[in-house]
Amino acid sequence: MIKDIITANESAHAGQREMEALHEFFPQCFTADGKFDIERFKASLPGDTEVTDETSGFTFLGKNYARMLTNMDTTTIIRPDNEHNALPENRDSKNVYISGDNLDALQHLVKSYYGKVKVIYIDPPYNTGSDGFVYNDKFNFTPQALAERLDIDEERAGRILSMTKRGSASHAAWLTFMLPRLTFARDLLTKNGVIFISIDDNEQANLKELCDEIFGEDCFVAQFIWEKRKTRENRSTISIRHDYVLCYVKTSELLEEALGLEDMSEEAISRYKNPDNDPKGPWTSVPAIAQAGHATKNQFYTFIAPNGNSYDPPSGSCWRMTEEKMKEAVAQNKIWFGSDGNGVPRIKKYLSEGKQGLTPESFILSDRGGTNDSAKREVVDLFEGKAVFETPKPTQLIESLLKMSSNEDSLILDFFGGSSTTAHAVLNMNESDGGTRHFILVQLQEPCKPDSEAAKAGFKTIDEIGMERIKRAAKKIKADNPLFAGDLGFKHYTLEEPKEDALMLMEKFDPKTDIMPSITVDDFGEDTILRTWLERDGYGLTDNAETLMLGNYKAYWMRNHLYLIGSDSTFDANSIVALMDKYNGEEFSPMNIVIFGYSFGFKTREELQKNLRTLKDGNKSLSVNIDVRY
Repeated sequence: MIKDIITANESAHAGQREMEALHEFFPQCFTADGKFDIERFKASLPGDTEVTDETSGFTFLGKNYARMLTNMDTTTIIRPDNEHNALPENRDSKNVYISGDNLDALQHLVKSYYGKVKVIYIDPPYNTGSDGFVYNDKFNFTPQALAERLDIDEERAGRILSMTKRGSASHAAWLTFMLPRLTFARDLLTKNGVIFISIDDNEQANLKELCDEIFGEDCFVAQFIWEKRKTRENRSTISIRHDYVLCYVKTSELLEEALGLEDMSEEAISRYKNPDNDPKGPWTSVPAIAQAGHATKNQFYTFIAPNGNSYDPPSGSCWRMTEEKMKEAVAQNKIWFGSDGNGVPRIKKYLSEGKQGLTPESFILSDRGGTNDSAKREVVDLFEGKAVFETPKPTQLIESLLKMSSNEDSLILDFFGGSSTTAHAVLNMNESDGGTRHFILVQLQEPCKPDSEAAKAGFKTIDEIGMERIKRAAKKIKADNPLFAGDLGFKHYTLEEPKEDALMLMEKFDPKTDIMPSITVDDFGEDTILRTWLERDGYGLTDNAETLMLGNYKAYWMRNHLYLIGSDSTFDANSIVALMDKYNGEEFSPMNIVIFGYSFGFKTREELQKNLRTLKDGNKSLSVNIDVRY
């Protein structure tokens, strides 16, 4: 468990995940002593591959430190909010809210949700100098240890540690903060997944370079400009009326799958008419000519209309269709010559044909994406006139992004949860179109400012506001539409570091001895251990294990894993017999028996292992692994 993670973290280094990926997919490029041979790698690539020595040179103090963090695991445990999760509206919910540091949360989530998130939207700190961002982390490296890990001199290691420990708001600190989070975000996206990141001018350029490096320049889609304010602001030299939303896809080849069309507005639909009573229904017309840049010679001709009029494309232009195709279109009543039949030919575009919608625009105007003011009004209205969150985003903005990127059953992640606008938007969309989208939100338990409206309203931390907004939004949706039967609840979990004394005992404990440590299940909580393991083993945060009684011992079973967490004081011969009977029965064949190492002594583990060997002797196809976790 945690001891195993601490041990693994001690050897984590920058570039580890990249080297592991190379070893997996290009084993032939490694020498016998494990060194990577770049010339072998070049030789293994297709002949037409261009290999360049050019580089963007994007670097910053702390970059390799941040890369090292992507290879470390979290030592936090996942504590379920049992009282909240047991409520009728939450018991079977597939929505998740996590209270805790988002780097820890991402390190947990990647174990169960790798490649499963269709859309990520985040609104990270903008590092404006007034938004409260400073970089601090919990890692306690010495300059000597960090210098050795990163292969740098101690002076540079000291500068990095100074930045990470004393609180810095430099550009380098912000990039060090963002790099591991965006790296895990990329891991979580589906192959046709999309990420949207809100930002302003202060870090926009740095964020673009960082994302180009993490996601790939070819995966950049657009830098949307969002009109966040309708009115001019006369308090500064320039009235800034916009922010940005950077958009990247996971796989550039799947861009069309990743992003779709926006819903057509009533105004756009109203442009489709049917003045000639065409049986195919309403249509609009588009020009029959195009720019001649890539035209073939068959697209240059004089077109003779049915009434005898002749038409030539303007200079520099050509017909969209060849003459043969144009005649076919005329015969099929797909060409419009105006109400009097003497107009320049235009092509009919039917409302009923093709994908319905509008191509997303890089400008997200306030009528489509809301504004800062409308976002504040949404929160004030929900919280009965109290402005409990200073900088929310409007649900309109998030909905406009989700409409172009999500499917009706998509999983959506926001790991800078804030006021829970993303969750609110997901609930709104499901209510609107009957979808089954689900969200995962993460928010640090950041204290509310003592003199803030939130504190005056009784909220202690930002995550409390976020959860309360989801509850109130769900209540409003249900009140407005009593027949709506969609998922309006959420499961809640809190990330916690083990107590310091427990950590010290774990570090000292030698599992090779049969001396039981003073650590017990009660130091963590049985539900907490189980949920942490379920997430670690790929079962996520919404499915529950089945309770299984083995004699007088309570175990937990989830598909391919059997969890033995409680003390072995009640795990006796009858428990082993009951377990063997289970394996000899039907529909029970977990390949992994996971044991809480501080609960089971060496003799009990040996007895269990001996009986499993006997069981396997009678069933050669059975393979069971005992996984003792500390």
